[in-house]
Amino acid sequence: MKLKKQFFMKYVWILALVFVFVGCGENKKEEKKGFSYERTKKKEEKKEETIEVPVDLNNKGVGPIKELSFPETIDTDLADKGKVLFMEKCTACHLPNKKLVGPPMQGVYKQRSPEWVMNMIMNPIEMLKKDSIAQALQKQYNNAVMIDQRIGEEDARALAEYLRTL
Repeated sequence: MKLKKQFFMKYVWILALVFVFVGCGENKKEEKKGFSYERTKKKEEKKEETIEVPVDLNNKGVGPIKELSFPETIDTDLADKGKVLFMEKCTACHLPNKKLVGPPMQGVYKQRSPEWVMNMIMNPIEMLKKDSIAQALQKQYNNAVMIDQRIGEEDARALAEYLRTL
């Protein structure tokens, strides 16, 4: 019995020492009294470059559309077709009233001519190479390139009509 008691006491002491060492090994942050100053690296603030894109209703852009005037009333069938095309082909980069990868489309005809809009839809690569407004927009939108989706004149006209409804 005495042997069992000594054996038990030995393990109790060992466990007690383990708890003491484990308890002492914690990494506690020592609080300093008084004034202290910790230096941290400041992130360099990027200065946003404001790129002015002019409003130009006379610029017709570069492409096949030389003249286009909208009728007074909106062709709802054509606009509905344009809405479907817009949802399929454009919403990855454009939303009607919010900036995304590209500019919002709401009110586009207050800033651009219908010819410019259709030429940009049909001929974005050449427009980005040769048209100063397209180039300024590209810079304003982080150099995002509008993809040429090979949209023909009929579909571009439907898209243009839908944009009138926004």
